[in-house]
Amino acid sequence: MKKSILIPTDFSENSKSALSYALKLYANETCTFYFLNSYAFSSSRSPSLMSSNFIGTFRDNSKRDLTKLKAKMDEENTNTNHTFGMISSSDELPHAIEASIKQHDIDLVVMGTKGAIGVDAFFFGSYTVKTIKHIKSCPVLVVLNKQDFKTPKKIAFPTDFNRPYDAKTLKTLQDFASLYDAHINVLHINVEEDLSEKQNKNISILKEYLKDTEHSFHWMPAYHKKSDVINVLY
Repeated sequence: MKKSILIPTDFSENSKSALSYALKLYANETCTFYFLNSYAFSSSRSPSLMSSNFIGTFRDNSKRDLTKLKAKMDEENTNTNHTFGMISSSDELPHAIEASIKQHDIDLVVMGTKGAIGVDAFFFGSYTVKTIKHIKSCPVLVVLNKQDFKTPKKIAFPTDFNRPYDAKTLKTLQDFASLYDAHINVLHINVEEDLSEKQNKNISILKEYLKDTEHSFHWMPAYHKKSDVINVLY
């Protein structure tokens, strides 16, 4: 089944890394990759102060750079499984992504980020986190800048077992694992002495859904940071 992958891009090294990773990840899948560029003004600049000509320049530059990127990929990418499309939008990026998901029936959004530096900063960068929180209709894969592609053989699925799993979430997890026959490690961090009836019910649902997929359950002690717990498992 053909997949539709959305690659938001500002033509930076971050977005190039995301594209490169996505192309390798789905090398054996038939896909259309849509390049999305948002030329919306930042919140610190008022559109009312900009002339229509200036706004038009942003729009024209967006379309020009998207056309160059598509032409480059059409020429350099020899994978016949892959085709490319372009989307230029005047909406803020999260809204542009949401609209693109609906219009093109997107299966996955792949975003690039160089992360953040500082104790109080988000690991993924504030704008990436904002987008992840906004997008609820489609899974988002975040790729760190210059991240080398490695065949995914293990997938961590952290869960508290409290919320019911919707079919789309589980299907995305299963489909991702099936790309390279990856093993799913279901990870639960112990913050309670005993699981509730609801949690046990959700565990049963998860086990039933994953019965035909290689998986295992892991109960881990609660360290100071959840990232530390995940690192122990891997």
